[in-house]
Amino acid sequence: MASILLIEDELRGATALQKLLTEIGYDVRLARDGEAGLCTFESEQFDLVILDLSLPKIDGFVLCRIFRSKARYVPIIMLTGRTEGKDRVVGLEAGADEYLTKPVNYDELLARIKALLRLVEKIGKADQKPTDDQLRVGHLFIDLEKHTVVRDGIPIRLTAREFDLLAFLAQHPGKVFSRLQLLQEVWGYKHECYMHTVDSHVNRLRGKIEEHAAKPDVLLTVWGVGYKLNDHPNEHTHH
Repeated sequence: MASILLIEDELRGATALQKLLTEIGYDVRLARDGEAGLCTFESEQFDLVILDLSLPKIDGFVLCRIFRSKARYVPIIMLTGRTEGKDRVVGLEAGADEYLTKPVNYDELLARIKALLRLVEKIGKADQKPTDDQLRVGHLFIDLEKHTVVRDGIPIRLTAREFDLLAFLAQHPGKVFSRLQLLQEVWGYKHECYMHTVDSHVNRLRGKIEEHAAKPDVLLTVWGVGYKLNDHPNEHTHH
C-alpha cells in the first residue's frame, strides 16, 4: 500500500487522521512541524504528502515549494483552517495538487488521495499507452507515453495534474473548453466551487510552457468562455 507523509502540528487531528489512514492500509509517517517534515521527506520516499498550511518552524507554503523543487514528483494535498480564497490560490500556486479546508471531510480526502495515487500510477505505467502517442504544439513536444514535455530541447517539469491538463488540451487543439468542462475532464470534479483550481493550474502551466507567460501564445484565454490550446497552422502535428 502507498506510503503517506502527514505533516500536521495539531495533535488530536493528526492522530485521528493517521489512525484512519493506517486502518485503511496506508503506511503513514507523522511529522509535527515543518523542520521534522522536511527532514523526514528528504530521508525517505513517499507516494503522497498531506501538508498543513500553518506549521511551526517552516510553514506549509515554504515546504510545498521546497518539495516541488525536488527532482522526484510527489503529489501534495494541502490542509488549512483558513477559508480565504487567496490562501487556496496561493497554496495551489506553491505547487499543491489539492487544497482542503478544515474540518476535513474524510470521505472527500480519501477520494482525493485515491485519485492522485492513480495519476502517479498512470505515469509509472506509461507502457500501457501506444508508443507513437506524441504531440507537437508549437515549440512544445509532448510525449503522452512517457508523460514528458520538452520545449526547444529543454525538458519541462510538470506536476501530474499540470501534465493531464496540457495533454487534454493538446489532444483537442483549437477547441475551447469552459472551466467546468476542464474540471470534469481533467480533475473529475462536478462542482463549480472548484473552478478557481483550473485558473490556478492554467497560470502555473503558462509560467512553465510559455515564452512570455504574461502574453501567452500557446494556452489561450477565450474571454467569457474558457481556455484553448492555440492551433497555429502547421504547428500541431500528430506523430
